[in-house]
Amino acid sequence: MIQGGSSGGRAEIHHKHRDVTGGWLRPAVFGAMDGLVSNFALIAGVAGGSAGTRVVSLAGIAGLAAGAFSMAGGEYVSVASQRELALAEIDIERAELADNAKAEEIELAQQYEMRGVDSELAAEVARQISRDPVQALEVHTREELGVALGDLPSPKLAALSSFLSFSVGAIVPLLPYLFGAEVLWFSAAVSMIALFAAGAVVSRVTARSWWFSGLRQLTVGAVAAALTFGLGTLIGAGGL
Repeated sequence: MIQGGSSGGRAEIHHKHRDVTGGWLRPAVFGAMDGLVSNFALIAGVAGGSAGTRVVSLAGIAGLAAGAFSMAGGEYVSVASQRELALAEIDIERAELADNAKAEEIELAQQYEMRGVDSELAAEVARQISRDPVQALEVHTREELGVALGDLPSPKLAALSSFLSFSVGAIVPLLPYLFGAEVLWFSAAVSMIALFAAGAVVSRVTARSWWFSGLRQLTVGAVAAALTFGLGTLIGAGGL
């Protein structure tokens, strides 16, 4: 609930919303889960083919490296392209504000009118905003492009974050083999615990309970590993 003070001062806010974008937690957790599920499935598939511990470990290391570098490279290109497109559109908007300031002011007023603001008030708000070129560019960019000038994503940071989060998840099913385990069950047990924990953490950015999110992620990971294990067993039995 939001109440205004009796003196006409600033409103007093009595509630808070969760970050519906997930902030940094969402991409970090989902990146780790991606690494966990994919490498666990890979290890299970290789182990299902009756491969030795050394081969399974090598496959897990290769899966971690390949997945982490692929995620980082893909994220870098994706975010860089998104940033370049946003900057190009911002330059167009900057040029329009310089060459057709009045038309842009009218356009901004019309946008406020479409949101229910009275025409006279919308025109006055647009006029006052347009007095400051920097503020005008900020508002037009946010209203028309949906981005903030000072909040464009960094390709390098996105790539590094993806690399690290995927690696953290991918190393979990590999650890038992690196410490000398010779059967899949140790890796499976560690992976199942990690899958449930990761799913429970995701509940912080969803409306689901922690146990539901945990079980859902556990089920997804278990099914993926079971399918690849079965495929590995089938191929191994066939002598391919």
